[in-house]
Amino acid sequence: MPVRAAFAAAVVISLLSSCAGKPPSEGGSLRSAFAAGDAAGSLKPKDDARSPVALTPAAWGRFNKMGGLAGRELTVSSISDIKLRDREVVLTFDDGPMPKKTERILATLDQFGVKASFMMVGQMAKAHPDIAREVVADGHTIGSHTYRHPDLAHMSFDDAVAELEKGRKAVEAATGVEADFFRFPYLADSRKLRQWVGSNKMVVMDVQVDSKDYFSDTPAAVATRTMEALRAHRKGIILMHDIHPRTAAMLPALLTQLRAEGYKVVQLKYGKPPSDVLVASITKPLFATN
Repeated sequence: MPVRAAFAAAVVISLLSSCAGKPPSEGGSLRSAFAAGDAAGSLKPKDDARSPVALTPAAWGRFNKMGGLAGRELTVSSISDIKLRDREVVLTFDDGPMPKKTERILATLDQFGVKASFMMVGQMAKAHPDIAREVVADGHTIGSHTYRHPDLAHMSFDDAVAELEKGRKAVEAATGVEADFFRFPYLADSRKLRQWVGSNKMVVMDVQVDSKDYFSDTPAAVATRTMEALRAHRKGIILMHDIHPRTAAMLPALLTQLRAEGYKVVQLKYGKPPSDVLVASITKPLFATN
């Protein structure tokens, strides 16, 4: 096996094992997840990695009668600027890029006319720079997720900062753009690290709706769980991962139902903060994480 391929495979195995957890007891189906029986459409994948999952003609007929799913662009320079209105969501994908999975997700997002934020692991971006640049070319927001996905809360401050900086630099080298957003692996942070991120002109990406797509569930179960959590919150940042086939499989149905229920997908953009912004104002989470 070539050295680069072996390296990429090792990264994938590490990420998959790090996100493993006990599957939830709930099951469900696409019918239980969504109000309109077959509005989710067919989940029959196409061979092309860039092809989204096809929807049935009946589903597309209903889809085209609804309003647009794409919402506003929200320019932020701190976490306190991420103020979402009722039925506004931000789509985020962690841990990629991953061949075939990321491209399939990109195609689905393009089909629905919405933009997301991709929080890339430095090792993955370095291993798959072509896909990382494709995410940029499609107009999505770029963020970093450390270099090798460790639990920063259990590292020394200096080691955590070094890991964070290495990840950001790797993502920027692969994509050719600045990685202005950052998400803590496992959502494991500390006030000191959050302050460091804010003072270094990055915005922490918190989570209000965790799809828990890292559990070994069916796409239907992931969709059910995500919609139920979102209905309880009515707005927020949705956490997904572009390294799992189940996520790519359920995404068209999820976006269809978001549109059916009147949600809008907001894209976050980074704007330079004014010079008088205090670090203390950019380190407090807007919502409690799940």
